[in-house]
Amino acid sequence: MIDATVRSLCEGKNFAALTTLMPGGQPQTHVMWVGCDDEHVLINTEVHRQKFKNVEADPRVTVAIINAENPYSFAEVRGRVVETVRGPEARAHIDALSQRYRNEDYQPQIQSERVILKIAPDRQISR
Repeated sequence: MIDATVRSLCEGKNFAALTTLMPGGQPQTHVMWVGCDDEHVLINTEVHRQKFKNVEADPRVTVAIINAENPYSFAEVRGRVVETVRGPEARAHIDALSQRYRNEDYQPQIQSERVILKIAPDRQISR
């Protein structure tokens, strides 16, 4: 279950830093839009991106969500990508995120296929 503070940050107009592990073990971090459902943190990306390739090889991730109004307020979720969702649901999800962050449907050209990464938390902390 997603912690109430994590949920609040995921549902706001706050950015997240997603950290995945490269094939050699070094971390790779990207600033991302973020969402959640009752049990997962949700990240939307494309299947050709390195972050997606990384989680296919090693599903362990960390997501740090920073409060846009107070960067000293944040949450960290350590967990695993337990499911990926593609197709129309992933496309609708990126449009919904874009509406929240930009007030318009997603505009950049999609180069491959959108995919939702469902991250199950092993540990959740917030400040």
